[in-house]
Amino acid sequence: MIEAFKKLSIRTHSFLGFCACNLLMAYALYAEHVLGLEPCPMCIFQRVSVILLGLVFLIGTLPLNSRLSRLFVSSLVLITSLPGILVASRHVWLQNLPPEKVPGCGPGLDFMMENFPLAEVFEMVFSGSGECANVDWSFIGLSMPAWVIISLTMLAIYGVWSNLRSIS
Repeated sequence: MIEAFKKLSIRTHSFLGFCACNLLMAYALYAEHVLGLEPCPMCIFQRVSVILLGLVFLIGTLPLNSRLSRLFVSSLVLITSLPGILVASRHVWLQNLPPEKVPGCGPGLDFMMENFPLAEVFEMVFSGSGECANVDWSFIGLSMPAWVIISLTMLAIYGVWSNLRSIS
């Protein structure tokens, strides 16, 4: 079975990565609209990373057969997944702070985007807020941002592996 998986074309591998990103976003939207879990600003940035990674995988489905184009797609996989991993890591760190160290709740992302310069918005989001420290959902002991770290890391490794093996 593993050999059959390895024999799939790079375009098929990219499509599978695109599907994985769609599944991640589908669950995020399910958690928001069905389970009622409101995303905090850090969650929204993690979603943006997953969406951009999905678009990179979609680009990978194009008939790009040159060595340079596959290196470019591999680079884009890293460029889009690493920020999501970093934001999710910061999010997990905030969730594990002692209650007295958790920052106070801040304004919502919509309010920040309308009223502050973009640089200040990023600074406020990455400093986190009290709502980012809440763990409202977990699966086998890991919060949603921890699963984002795992998912994005696996997808980054998969995306780079599938693109680089196609040029050898």
